[in-house]
Order: sequence, then C-alpha cells, then structure tokens
Amino acid sequence: MLCHKNPDGDTIGSGAALCKALQHLGKTAAVLCSDPIPAMYDYMQITVYDGSFTPAFVVAVDVAGIQLFGDHNNIQDYAEHVDLCIDHHGSNSGYAYETLVDDHAAAAAELLTELIPQMGVELTPEIAACLYTGVATDTGCFRFPNTTANTHLAAAKLIEAGADVEKLNERLFECRSHARIQAEKMALESLEFYYEDRCALICLTWDQIQAAGVAGAELEDLTSIPRSIEGVEVGLTLRQQKDGSYKISVRTGHDTNACNIARRLGGGGHPRAAGCEISGNLDNAKHAILEEVKKELDRAEAEKNSLEQ
Repeated sequence: MLCHKNPDGDTIGSGAALCKALQHLGKTAAVLCSDPIPAMYDYMQITVYDGSFTPAFVVAVDVAGIQLFGDHNNIQDYAEHVDLCIDHHGSNSGYAYETLVDDHAAAAAELLTELIPQMGVELTPEIAACLYTGVATDTGCFRFPNTTANTHLAAAKLIEAGADVEKLNERLFECRSHARIQAEKMALESLEFYYEDRCALICLTWDQIQAAGVAGAELEDLTSIPRSIEGVEVGLTLRQQKDGSYKISVRTGHDTNACNIARRLGGGGHPRAAGCEISGNLDNAKHAILEEVKKELDRAEAEKNSLEQ
C-alpha cells in the first residue's frame, strides 16, 4: 500500500486498514510512504515495507496524482506501476491501471469501510480504529462540509466494530504538543488579510517548523484557522518544505471553490479543501496563490451578481 507524502490520517489509516485486511486473508502486505509516519499514529501498529519481498500488486490509497507520492524510500520505483488506486478526490489524474474513485466520499477510509467487508474480511477493532482515523481526520471530526449521512453511517459501523472513539478523538483532536502550540503561535503572528478581508493567509517557514520541532502531521489542522475568521471566504496556509518549496492548503466557504484555485497551480482536491505546491521564495508563492484566489473571488462575485439580476 502506497501513501502520499506528508502523510495524514486518511492515507495512513486507509493504508494500514487495507494492509491488515490483506494479512487476514493470508497475503504478505506492507505500507510504504516517502516520509516518516508520524508518531501520533503509532497505535495502528503499521507493517512498514522493508524491502524483504517483491510486491506482486501495488495499491495506492488517498493519492490523487503521481506527483504526490514524494521521492524518498524508493517509493517512485512503485509509484509508476500502481495496479489500483483507491481515492476520493475528483481531481484524481487516473495514473493507476485501475482506479476506484468516489468524490462523494469524505475520505478514502469511508470507501474502505464498505470495501473491506466485501473482501470477506471482518472489521476488527484494529481495522476499525485505522478507518475511523481516516474518516475523522478528513472531516475535522465530522465538522467539515464533506461530511454526509454516509460518512456518519460509516462511522457508526466502525464504532460497532470496536473503534474506541473516545480515546481516538482525544488522541487526534484534543492532544497538542508544546511544539504544536509554538508553531500555531508563529503562524498566527504571520496572519495577513487580502481582498477586503475576504482572504486570510498564514505562513510557516522551514526554519520555524524546525525551531518548533513539530511533526508535519501535527500541522495539518492549522489549515482551518484562516478560514475560521469571521468574513473570510478563502483561507490559505503556506508551509515551507525542506527543499524550499511551499505546500499550500486552501480552504473556502460556500461561494468559492478551493479546487479551482489549487488546480490552476498544478494541485487539486475538493470544492472546500484543496492544495498545491509552489517552488520559489515566499513572495513568489504568495503572489501566485493570491492571483488565483482573486480570480476565484471575482468569478464567485460575478456569478452571484448574475443570479441577482
């Protein structure tokens, strides 16, 4: 199972769950990710690929495009020969030989909650915990607009299967390290507003991330901060990567489309949550993303005006 770089709860939870399901069927299976799996997910007890066997079948989970695999741990040796991709991004590029995509699903883990029983594998408490991690993190603990009735039904199945949601929710949403709080403080100090305060932006440089000593996964929920400000339609979070590029997360309200913004810069995602990466210095990254935000705000305003006429 291949996960995307800078792994989040959905790609890791989905990969771990499918790996455990295949092992229940007597298959030799393991998970491979370009970047280290964050310690906050160590309760999944993931079998990490160590090169001790040659995969006969390669599955990617929650990976919309080949550029999202990363470059470490020899992952590109397998990324170019993916047999099956299981994903929930409408922007999926179709890079795999076979693709199972449902952009109505809130998370890849929501799809696997249905798929794993169809494989003849029981949803054990261990598998359920992995899948709940994916569903809960990709919906912001069921607060994001991608949450549907089917999402709640999937969560109910996972609870029935033995997922300890009290402990999982505490681990995923209520526990913040000192490093994470320091990173949030620095991000808030960078807060800027654009376009009559309809757009808010925060930024963390690589030096700041290193100084705080915070893991990448702990920074994921920072993306909700700019958009949560009253009157903000588009929230941007820029995080510098080790190579100097900027990972940009886009969150939007009901009138604007995050995927439209990210797609024009080579990224993708969902209507309310999307992302992309931009090379160059901070000023270049800001200029590029803000230019696309302006286009989307103008499009939304024009559409609103046409409906009122």
